[in-house]
Amino acid sequence: MLLPKHKYLLTYRYSEIIHDLTVIFVQKYILGSLSSLGNRSDYRSADQMNQAARSGKQNIVEGVGQSKISKKGEIKLLGVAMASLEELLTDYEDFLRQKNLKIYPKDDPRITRFRQTAYRLSNLGNLSDLGNLKEKPELPDNPEEAANFLLTLCHLATYLLNKQIKKAEEIFINEGGYTENLFKRRLNARIR
Repeated sequence: MLLPKHKYLLTYRYSEIIHDLTVIFVQKYILGSLSSLGNRSDYRSADQMNQAARSGKQNIVEGVGQSKISKKGEIKLLGVAMASLEELLTDYEDFLRQKNLKIYPKDDPRITRFRQTAYRLSNLGNLSDLGNLKEKPELPDNPEEAANFLLTLCHLATYLLNKQIKKAEEIFINEGGYTENLFKRRLNARIR
């Protein structure tokens, strides 16, 4: 069975993991810690984090869906996905800073372990025939580790999205867009 194109993209698989774990993180560490009165800014932060995670994933799907029709549209939507994940990345940094928790440096052995987990989970071999992850991601039980794991995933996803955008731009520059190519075909048809 052939899967939708986006399921084969590493950026999509990372963003799907980020989205799923963000929903759990927000419920457990932001909303779960609120009293019954709650803090409006915490509810707003929770909603913003969930929306940024969802936007990252959904804009990859939409951008890739437009790739044959509009390279410009693809590039724009991939840029929106990257911006959403960068926003989410900042939310995790804010969470750690505001809770006086540590942001692990990139050479910390825990970050290496997080990356290895991310590589294993996002591997094509971890996809079922329907395109779902066979091994599901798990959020660490400690809020500091959980936020740092999600930070690591966001860094990986935004790095790869940047490369994906550059590749789409290169294709657009070298091959033109859909509209330009239709115009060329129309001119060639007129000349014949």
